Amino acid sequence: MCGIVGYVGEEQCAALLVEGLRKLEYRGYDSAGVAVLGDKGLAVVRAKGKLANLEKRLGESMPQGATGIGHTRWATHGKPSDENAHPHKYGGVAVVHNGIIENHLELKEALISAGHKFSSETDTEIFAHLIQEEIEKGLRLPEAVRAALHNVRGTYALAVVSEKFPDMLVVSKNASPLVVGLGEDCNFVASDVPAILAHTRDVIYLEEGDFAVITKQGVELTDKSGHKLSRGVKRIEWTPTMAEKNGHKHFMHKEIHEQARALTDTIRGRASVEEGDVYLDGCRLDGKLVQRLTKVQIVACGTSWHASITGKLMIETLAKIPVEVDLASEFRYRDPLIDSNTLCIAVSQSGETADTLGSFREAKARGARTLAICNVVGSAIAREAEDVLYTHAGPEIGVASTKAFTTQLAAFFLLAVRLGRLRGTLSAAAAQRYLQALNEVPMLVDRVLKYEDVIKQAAHKFSQARDLLFLGRGPQYPVALEGALKLKEISYIHAEGYAAGEMKHGPIALIDENMPVMVLAPRDSDEEAGVNYEKILGNIQEVRARGGRVIAIHSEGDTKVPALAEACIPLPQTNPLLMPIVSVIPTQLFSYHVADHRGTDVDQPRNLAKSVTVE
Repeated sequence: MCGIVGYVGEEQCAALLVEGLRKLEYRGYDSAGVAVLGDKGLAVVRAKGKLANLEKRLGESMPQGATGIGHTRWATHGKPSDENAHPHKYGGVAVVHNGIIENHLELKEALISAGHKFSSETDTEIFAHLIQEEIEKGLRLPEAVRAALHNVRGTYALAVVSEKFPDMLVVSKNASPLVVGLGEDCNFVASDVPAILAHTRDVIYLEEGDFAVITKQGVELTDKSGHKLSRGVKRIEWTPTMAEKNGHKHFMHKEIHEQARALTDTIRGRASVEEGDVYLDGCRLDGKLVQRLTKVQIVACGTSWHASITGKLMIETLAKIPVEVDLASEFRYRDPLIDSNTLCIAVSQSGETADTLGSFREAKARGARTLAICNVVGSAIAREAEDVLYTHAGPEIGVASTKAFTTQLAAFFLLAVRLGRLRGTLSAAAAQRYLQALNEVPMLVDRVLKYEDVIKQAAHKFSQARDLLFLGRGPQYPVALEGALKLKEISYIHAEGYAAGEMKHGPIALIDENMPVMVLAPRDSDEEAGVNYEKILGNIQEVRARGGRVIAIHSEGDTKVPALAEACIPLPQTNPLLMPIVSVIPTQLFSYHVADHRGTDVDQPRNLAKSVTVE
């Protein structure tokens, strides 16, 4: 969602703040701004639209000062505009904020009754008014912020500066991510590590309710009540160059091509083919605990939900435990049947997704054992989980998720094998075969990427379609859902993913010569075609009989499917449970090349944000 960056030190910071905001562009935004404290007081510069608009305004009058905050906003309260852009200023106080103030209307009414005048439609501006009021009563900035927060209900990552306290930056976190960076004679704050990684690799991840006073000399951490806290310093191992495009036209394209490496990193050191078992660092699941489980409950949103549907197939097949998969935004508002014999798995790339975090807490409150699958070390979901299975995808900058999805599938497969071994439903010999197949998947992904020119040609051929249907059966059904989501996200073409067996139950009415259909039709295994393959051939015939145009993703060496399709994309074969990791790659590249051909903003599609930290 919105991005925050802050600095206290000895350098002129306006350009530094903009540089940090640029590293957060992947989160999605519609306006940007900075507030800088210097000898001439507090200067706030804001602009609707991309950072280039802000830079143009800064070029006309660059504010001077060594303390400052910056923000990229994604509209929640109030339309995108200069007036609604952050930072918000009142008196000598400037504020940036991610999240939502739930009681903003009653607070605003009370402030207006007391004579306050507002210049924006946002809920955030209330913070500036409340804090300035407390300073006028004689409080220092930290105490003023704490007093203001006492009146607020909602979620926030908050950063505040004040003219009266020019060498100080005050921040607080509640349900929105915030990280403090430690430098020499300077310190930083940001909503995500890439914003400050060019300056420091030593960071402190703030936890719920944490409050920090940041000066160039150091960082003082306290809880909501003012009691001092000690948080461990984390060393970030990935480098700033890992977040650059490295010659690719877009971050998304780069990240699609990084998937073989990301999968290798996620699997490495965990899958022992020799022993036929899996070793999961960060997971303390033992045989006794796993034996008493009666259910696995998975909560996730978006792409992570699609990965979770595949994870259900993996766990039920290998560990023989019933698995339910819920959209987190629905799960948290019903009365779920969860108890101490349930393992609740939360899946989130960022580890900060608000709905997933809320559902996770609900399951935990009902006694469930909690396990997180996420990509960001020290994120909220990772901190709150009893067990953590990190994917090692590295930073994912493109808003449309690619390598996070495939590494989540690899993580689910590792977990399924481990649960199967602990429950005794999977022999060591069988586990060896599964893990050997898993170890070969990165190589197969590299093979698929070599078909990019074929995929690109198909994408250009169908790039003017208004609608597109994705069909898959069994393990390929979640890939159909994910493929449709990718196309919607970045090309703005209406697309739907369906279980192919549901064709006759409605979607077939849509099929005509104007409806391209992408069919995921790999064989079920190397040895035999299988039921899913035979059935999907029938679905292709149904599409062709109604004039539909077929784009087929099929196994290398297959001749039946290509004979029925207008465009064909071949795939190497692997175990059916692992095939989604391979078969999703062409759908990602297809969507990418359609979007690029249409000229859309691939890395920052309209209306979307990378990390959805509000409901």
